[in-house]
Amino acid sequence: MQLIKLANEQETLALGAQVIKSLSPGMTVTLRGDLGAGKTTLVRGMLQSILGDIDVPSPTYTLVQTYELPNFELWHCDMYRLARPEDGYELGLIEAFEEAVCVVEWPDKIAPLLPKDVLDIDIQFEGEGRLATLTGFGARFDIT
Repeated sequence: MQLIKLANEQETLALGAQVIKSLSPGMTVTLRGDLGAGKTTLVRGMLQSILGDIDVPSPTYTLVQTYELPNFELWHCDMYRLARPEDGYELGLIEAFEEAVCVVEWPDKIAPLLPKDVLDIDIQFEGEGRLATLTGFGARFDIT
């Protein structure tokens, strides 16, 4: 487990840029935190560090946004509106977990479908900033 203080949006973007460097196809990142904590900002940092100044909307209504990166496809998923975990099958998540990098907001909504190896990032409000807790689960994510 690793704790990282994020004083502002720029530091959240920078954390995203750092995290994506260690990701490859078949890896999943789960994002936890209240509304407005910075989950989508973290994903924006991941994507903009590779693709430049692109728009990275929250997939709250589309459920999934996909992005073609040079080395893999990234699926940005927001499961907040999902009624049942089984609905994840219809979105194609099982295949994406194996072939793409998946970043999943509100992962508890599909907990039974998640791979065993995940990097969990929990972003909590702390004063004027945020505190990100990174926890690796499984052999693919060794967070020290």
